[in-house]
Amino acid sequence: MADVRAFRVPAPRGGVRLRGVTKTYGTGDARLNALDGVDLDIEPGELVVVLGPSGSGKTTLLNVIGGIECPDGGELTVAGTTLTGRAPRELVAFRRDRVGFVFQFFNLVPTLTARENVEVIVELTGRGQRAEVPGLLEQVGLADRMDHFPAQLSGGQQQRVSIARALATDPDLLLADEPTGALDVATGKTVLNLLQEANRQGRGVLMVTHNASIASMAHRVITMRDGRVQSMERNAEPADAAAVSW
Repeated sequence: MADVRAFRVPAPRGGVRLRGVTKTYGTGDARLNALDGVDLDIEPGELVVVLGPSGSGKTTLLNVIGGIECPDGGELTVAGTTLTGRAPRELVAFRRDRVGFVFQFFNLVPTLTARENVEVIVELTGRGQRAEVPGLLEQVGLADRMDHFPAQLSGGQQQRVSIARALATDPDLLLADEPTGALDVATGKTVLNLLQEANRQGRGVLMVTHNASIASMAHRVITMRDGRVQSMERNAEPADAAAVSW
């Protein structure tokens, strides 16, 4: 008899709820409403793409959801945790326990190997297992490169290290800021496939990008402009990452 455990669908994680969230930078004539009363619901286990031009507020949205920045007003709940009014120390604990980040420019430590760049996040957070790091790097296609330094890796390989690092603590929510922005199309597709696979394992994935072509792989597409949500559209049949092209 087949093992029914092999057919279990992972429980969805990483839901997000914003109500009237604001974030302002500067004062007087230099005042910028980066987030201007944003209302937003992201279901657990959704893969969401946020589109918008520079200055639309999409990166600020990502930072607020990830607990990197505090909103000035409104209510914010992420992965079942209310972030409104949290102290900086509490936000650090939230990021450590619930969120993984993937950045456009990788943010790897240049003096550490690929393996060490992933191991260090396990050691710093106390989450995950150091013994599982080689397996994570193998999953992202770097079994033969894990003892190389960032300068010895291509841009796509460095981004795959950053994805392995983000997954090492088993986060509920993966936040990606222009993850393919510095990559060619073929390499970008590889990275998108890894993010899609992380989503299929039950994690919420929120990706901000200028690249509208990536929107086809999302469950839902959010467009921002001037700090506000301009539109939300649902894809009835999200595309496979391999079919995305730009």
